[in-house]
Amino acid sequence: MQPTATVLVYSDNSNTREQVRLATGRRPAPDVPVVEFLECATPAAVIRELDKGGIDICVLDGEAVPMGGMGVCRQIKDEIFNCPPVLLLIARPQDAWLATWSRADAAVTLPVDPVEFAAALASLLRRKKLTSA
Repeated sequence: MQPTATVLVYSDNSNTREQVRLATGRRPAPDVPVVEFLECATPAAVIRELDKGGIDICVLDGEAVPMGGMGVCRQIKDEIFNCPPVLLLIARPQDAWLATWSRADAAVTLPVDPVEFAAALASLLRRKKLTSA
């Protein structure tokens, strides 16, 4: 049986969540695990799922409403013990400083570019594998 990685995707926009799924495919790179998605449309659902455990990476939409992914990222980095790495979706490259403020581990711009997104997600999965080994 192949190892799997659980990726939580937070966005109030179902099209954004779909872009993330399509950009990833079954796995973002040959040397990382197959990805299973857990989708959340509200910040409360994100917290609830992280409290349950078993999440390997979080992908948070910085443009989500009513609470953007940057605020959610900062909150979970403060409140969740051993918070998983966060990949933040940002509106503009100029917003990268906000991603740093939120303590995101990586950031890519919207709309999701499949090559850029898959590379960033694979990088976080590789780092996660190295640190959890």
